[in-house]
Amino acid sequence: SKTEDLAFLAAHGHTVVGVELAEDAVRAFFAEHGLTPAVTPRGSLTEYASGPITLLAGDVFAATPALLGPIDALYDRAALIALPEALRVRYAAHLRALLPRGADGLLVTVEYPQEAMEGPPFSVPEAEVRRLFDGLSIDLLDRRPAEGGRLASLGEAAVEKVHAKGKLTAR
Repeated sequence: SKTEDLAFLAAHGHTVVGVELAEDAVRAFFAEHGLTPAVTPRGSLTEYASGPITLLAGDVFAATPALLGPIDALYDRAALIALPEALRVRYAAHLRALLPRGADGLLVTVEYPQEAMEGPPFSVPEAEVRRLFDGLSIDLLDRRPAEGGRLASLGEAAVEKVHAKGKLTAR
């Protein structure tokens, strides 16, 4: 959640709800943006809210539709690729349970020879994305060299891909 994507989306008129495992990262996000959030316990999660941005600190698998409120789209830039393969299956199923039928989504993944580096971020090939979200409309919108962090050392072997998903909960 320390990414600027949340602030960008909020600045463009969207109400943003995020889930971040590291509570320090949640606090840092609000501090870096000069915001003082209201902090409220929500079951095993802690809600930090200021204006159009609400971040829930804790385990994403503890998030429920009731905790998240109404959602009409998903944006995942760093969650799926942070998870080892076994957890990715559980995460994708959890997303489908959280989001309403017909929700759209934007998913950013990276692909590289997994043996070249230990994740995270993990390599999540396009074929795996299609398996995880089987039955959904998946469109590859963009691909480009992955930049920054540990991926930069892999050069052209690391590719960032942007996928659009439609009808996220279709079976």
